[in-house]
Amino acid sequence: MRRWKTLQSDYIVKSPYGNIRKDACQLPNGNVIDAYYVKEYRDWVNTVVITPDLDIILVKQYRHGVQDFCYELPGGIVDDGESFEQAAMREALEETGYTSNESAIKLGTFAVNPAEQNNYIHSYLIQNAHLVTGQHLDENEELDVVRFSFQEMEHKIKRGEIKQLFTVNAFHIAKLHI
Repeated sequence: MRRWKTLQSDYIVKSPYGNIRKDACQLPNGNVIDAYYVKEYRDWVNTVVITPDLDIILVKQYRHGVQDFCYELPGGIVDDGESFEQAAMREALEETGYTSNESAIKLGTFAVNPAEQNNYIHSYLIQNAHLVTGQHLDENEELDVVRFSFQEMEHKIKRGEIKQLFTVNAFHIAKLHI
């Protein structure tokens, strides 16, 4: 198996939120795809936030792509000069007001959508989290903080009420550490 060869790249969209690049690619068999679109984004983090009584802290927010409200783990982009662990702790604190005196545990790094996107999500677990402040949201964020027991979380996943793949993935991996 061999990699594809990029013959040409042109940016269709460049924005602070991400870029869309159009590549012309030659496949190993010689065929050429004239328009292969790649979405470029910064890496993301998400964090499974667990309280001392083993409740999980999530956020609920509107997601325009699916035009619905979604339960998700707190998370977001990694800022310049910030480690993934720092970003995970910062995002949890900003979005939920929860933090922990314990270090975050790395759950894994996962390709977001490797067929179309260049970025990764870095998932973490914060245990023994406690509420220390209110939310400090970005200008375009509107989030509700919700708290579920592990059993409630599992039921919501089974019933299809938690639809965000990265939330379900990190939750199931976190269960191996608790």
